[in-house]
Amino acid sequence: MSAGKLRTVLVDDEVLARVALRQALAPHPDVEVVGECGDGLEALAVLPLLKPDLLLLDVQMAGMDGFEMLQALDMETLPLVVFVTAYDKHALQAFEAQAMDYLLKPLDQGRVDQALDKVRAQARGREPQPVFQSPGSSKYVGRLSVRRGEHIHLVRVEEIDWIEAEGNYVALHVAGATFLRRETLSGLEARLDPARFLRIHRGTLVNVDRVRELQPLFSGDAQVLLQNGAKLTLSRRFRDQAKAALGM
Repeated sequence: MSAGKLRTVLVDDEVLARVALRQALAPHPDVEVVGECGDGLEALAVLPLLKPDLLLLDVQMAGMDGFEMLQALDMETLPLVVFVTAYDKHALQAFEAQAMDYLLKPLDQGRVDQALDKVRAQARGREPQPVFQSPGSSKYVGRLSVRRGEHIHLVRVEEIDWIEAEGNYVALHVAGATFLRRETLSGLEARLDPARFLRIHRGTLVNVDRVRELQPLFSGDAQVLLQNGAKLTLSRRFRDQAKAALGM
C-alpha cells in the first residue's frame, strides 16, 4: 500500500461489470482504481507498469481466463487477488490460487466490504494469505492448504520434513509424501517460523527438528541427514546460520 491507498486494477471483459465494481468500491476511499483491463492479455501488459496492490479479476474471459492470467504473472510481485465471477464452480480453484476472496455476480455490497477487510489486513501484514494459522499465533502460519486429487488437505507445518523449490511451486515433503503448493519458496519462508524452518540451500528449507546429523564435504558444503534417512545439501552460503540454529 502506498500512502494508505490500495492501488487496484479491475480485469473483466464486460464494461457493465467493471462499472458495478467501481460502484461497489466507491464507499471505500482507501481503494484507488488505477486501471481497468478488458482481458487477460491487456492485464499482463499493464500490471508491471501499474504495480497494483489488489487485482479484482473475472474468471471467464475471451482468449485467456483469470487463472491462466495469474499463472503468467511473476509470483514474486503478484498482487492480492479477489475473483469476481458469475459462477460458483470455480471457488475451489480460486482457493488453490491463493485468492483472498471469491465474489459472485451480481455483487453484494456486504460481501465486497468483507473481502476488502481481508485485503486490508493482508496488505498491512496482520494476516497471512489464505492459509490456516496455529491457535494463538498471529505471525507465522500453522497449516498450509494443498491439493491431492480433487480434495484440499491441510498440512500442519510441524509435520513437514523439508521444503524445496519447484519453479513457481514449492514441494512439501511430509512423512514420505510430497505435496505441491503454488507459492515461491521465499514467499513461504517469510511466513514460516524461522526458529523451526532453516534455509540450507538456495532451493531448500528444512525443519530443524528433523535434522539428525551433519556430514562435512570436501567442497565446503555439508550433507544434512534427516531422521527419516533423507539426505539434503547444506551449501557454504548458509553454513554459519545453520550452525547457529542447530547449536553447533
